[in-house]
Amino acid sequence: MSIISAANDISTISESNHWNNLASRVIDGYQISFDEALEILASDDNQLMSLVSAAYRIRFEYFSKTVQLYFLMNAKSGLCPEDCNYCSQSKISSAPIPKYNILNREKLMDGARVAAERKSKTYCMVISGRAPNEREMKAVETIVPEIKEKYGLNICACLGLLTPDQAKRLKDAGVDKVNHNLNTSPEHYEKICSTHTFQDRVDTLKNVRAAGMELCSGGIIGMGEKHEDIVKMAMELRELSVESIPLNFLHAIDGTPLEQKEYLNPRDCIRALALMRFVNPTSELRIAGGRERHLRSLQPLGLMIANSIFVGDYLTTEGQAPSEDYNMISDLGFEITGQPEFLPTAS
Repeated sequence: MSIISAANDISTISESNHWNNLASRVIDGYQISFDEALEILASDDNQLMSLVSAAYRIRFEYFSKTVQLYFLMNAKSGLCPEDCNYCSQSKISSAPIPKYNILNREKLMDGARVAAERKSKTYCMVISGRAPNEREMKAVETIVPEIKEKYGLNICACLGLLTPDQAKRLKDAGVDKVNHNLNTSPEHYEKICSTHTFQDRVDTLKNVRAAGMELCSGGIIGMGEKHEDIVKMAMELRELSVESIPLNFLHAIDGTPLEQKEYLNPRDCIRALALMRFVNPTSELRIAGGRERHLRSLQPLGLMIANSIFVGDYLTTEGQAPSEDYNMISDLGFEITGQPEFLPTAS
């Protein structure tokens, strides 16, 4: 063995020990620092498998080999007055997407049926717009108890900015958690949206918490942010004690300001997932939009770190076939957890 080869082997062992030691400290209750978080994102490809292994130890400590499935329903599409640069449904987007007001009872119930068929624990109802109007609030309040009674699903509502009263009404209706993503850091936020602020989003999450519901909040990477922005977002989520974190990877849709802006590679995505796991060890971590497009063949590595995925399509983009997700989960030796009591034949 050459001196150079021996030195490389020693370096690899040292890096592996470093990530494992950091994982052990996190499991013991340590909160990693800003610089340590940056180090995860800046790690090179030679360290990737050691990093995944260490992040898996944290995942296994809190979630064992379980995977939770979510099903996403675009309950109202387009028609949004906000100018989020990444979104195909915003007022500044020319993407050719369906546009419709909130779906009727039959279509929302049918979505719940599909969610149950696909072994999802949680049915996510999403409406586009700045905030829900009274008609939309009443539609959600009416349908949620019926869905829970018939299918036994958890309900996550993503309705935009919420007042304290609206949050309380959702809680009273039986909504389990509310999704409202921070999306990026406070500093980078003004570069992707001008019609509302980062603080508006934080305020909504605080209103949801005060109403007694769990928080679902994450972000999007690949929007031209710096590593520091990703770390700041992760630590904001830690500060808010978010229970469920969806991490999206920008799908640059034609007709949006961020079209043709994709620069991520699968290893970037894996490092970002590892960062989220180290910073938020006890939070459910979901590989969300863009996983098929950006992780590609490394999706199973992502699920060694995260413990949740959406099964099926996203809001305006397609996901992979549910059968591919089930096979991936099975091939990893993992198991789907929290399935609803109602389980017709999976489709």
